[in-house]
Amino acid sequence: MSKPNLSVSTPSDPNPSDPNLTQRDRGRPTRCRAVRFGAVATALALSLAACGNSDSDASEGAADAAESTATTDAAASTDDTEAPAEELGTIVDVAVANGSFTTLVAAVEAAGLVETLSGDGPFTVFAPTDEAFAAALESLGLTAEELLADKETLTSILTYHVVPGKVPSSDVVTLDGQSVATVNGAEVEISVDGDTVMVNGAKVVTVDVEASNGVIHVIDSLLLPPAG
Repeated sequence: MSKPNLSVSTPSDPNPSDPNLTQRDRGRPTRCRAVRFGAVATALALSLAACGNSDSDASEGAADAAESTATTDAAASTDDTEAPAEELGTIVDVAVANGSFTTLVAAVEAAGLVETLSGDGPFTVFAPTDEAFAAALESLGLTAEELLADKETLTSILTYHVVPGKVPSSDVVTLDGQSVATVNGAEVEISVDGDTVMVNGAKVVTVDVEASNGVIHVIDSLLLPPAG
């Protein structure tokens, strides 16, 4: 018994020269090819369009990134060009601006030491407050006018408050028990007890008031140089 033929034949394009074909059948292959060509063309066009959109999106993304970078750079540039911090004044400038050293400033002016203490320095000044000056004048039995009129004595007292060089508090506390030479030529004694720093008998109440040509440490009493 023979096996049945289970193969499926695939229709082929009709032969246009076949006399049995109708006019419609002769045109069918061309139309099929045209349909297939059209489908391919459409797919190609869609693919190109998709690529074009991707390129466009990429270009837009690059442009956005460039704009963001430019904005960031501009902001950084603005920060870099901000006005610098105000420069420090000299010791005399800082004392004048502070407001607690009016007698000291008047004494410096009367002694002709403004130019010296406005120079390059650096200097360390143990600056007595107005209250410290008032207590000293009372103890000496002098008025401020009388002291300011005695330029020699005034100069001796003021230069006894000035140490050559810049000595911040971090260095002062290492000088316990030591003597430090002043611009006057005489020495002051430094003593340290915990957080308390004394210069002779004056207590340091404020430290490290910065100036462009040195530093000021505020003391609560006037320093009087040794006689002779």
